[in-house]
Amino acid sequence: MTQNKRVAILGCTGSIGTQTLEVIAQFPDLFTVEVLTAQNNADLLIDQALTWCPNAVVIGNEDLYPKVKEALASRPIKVFAGQKAIAQIVVMDSIDVVVTALVGYSGLIPTVQAIKAGKQVALANKETLVVAGELITALAKQHGVNIYPIDSEHSAIFQCLVGEFHNPIEKIILTASGGPFRGKDRAFLATVTREQALKHPNWDMGAKITIDSASLMNKGLEVIEAKWLFGLSPQKIEVVVHPQSIIHSLVQFEDGSLKAQLGLPDMRIPIQFALSYPDRLKTSFERFDFSKYPQLTFEQPDTATFRNLHLAYQALAAGGNSPCILNAANEVVVAAFLNRQLGFLEMSDLIEETLNRSEFIAKPVLEDYIQTHQQARTLTENLLKSKR
Repeated sequence: MTQNKRVAILGCTGSIGTQTLEVIAQFPDLFTVEVLTAQNNADLLIDQALTWCPNAVVIGNEDLYPKVKEALASRPIKVFAGQKAIAQIVVMDSIDVVVTALVGYSGLIPTVQAIKAGKQVALANKETLVVAGELITALAKQHGVNIYPIDSEHSAIFQCLVGEFHNPIEKIILTASGGPFRGKDRAFLATVTREQALKHPNWDMGAKITIDSASLMNKGLEVIEAKWLFGLSPQKIEVVVHPQSIIHSLVQFEDGSLKAQLGLPDMRIPIQFALSYPDRLKTSFERFDFSKYPQLTFEQPDTATFRNLHLAYQALAAGGNSPCILNAANEVVVAAFLNRQLGFLEMSDLIEETLNRSEFIAKPVLEDYIQTHQQARTLTENLLKSKR
């Protein structure tokens, strides 16, 4: 790998964004930080900008623009603000690859713009494909853009398929840790707290994705993402609970062979692979030791208790704008749970009710997705108010 890749990191202050910078720091001759964007964490954005001196930064919260502008006034760094600026910045000629590490629906429009501009995309924002997978994959094909998955599970599938793209997939198996509440019943879940749900046993992630992991919605979103990334029917996508999080996912081929990608839970590995593909770069990361894991165990997910995974499969089977509705409702209920306005089990109830009450569009275009997202959020917010 000889080309120096110029990287834009959308969501640079979050878990994926900061770990992307850790990866880039190990290979200063191979990667350059071209653009950094953040929503509210102006202090960390400023620190990162002073360290990396990118061409430009964007702070999504326009109220924080003066603070960022003043702090970077002595450096040759362009400073912009607002959601439109995040979507516009990705088309810069000086960008080679866009790392989309934004949270939730906010990643959709910037990713669309990056693809239309012909940028390669390293995608950590699974909601982009959940909301508009058909649109995104069609655009990527139209513009000759590769989408490299950063999610550990989808990166694992991608790595298993290298050298196998000509061989049909019989099925893929996405592994799930089961989260902090694996094996718990509905009586227990009815009383769990925000603090309990944020204690993930294996991964260090942002609050939203940690709650999604605890409710198994994260795995449901990954099922939908996998459908579009790998062109699979829902029947070819399975989920298995693997509490140790060592096997990150598996591919089964038509001859019955299974290929799995293994390693310690470390998001820097899939981040680095997405940035360096097809090369594997030498790292000093901790290595997996079989002697420390004498047992790797597997079990079926409990979709009767953790209903979000079932709801995600339902939305995927319905198609159209249903996954967009699912995602919008989930964003609202997770925020409500984090704000102690909603119980853990009630999240699934409101998502299901929103799915049932929302208008179905079989063949949505981009404007339909945008409208569906707003309408579904409003409906869920109104349902939430009615339950208080």
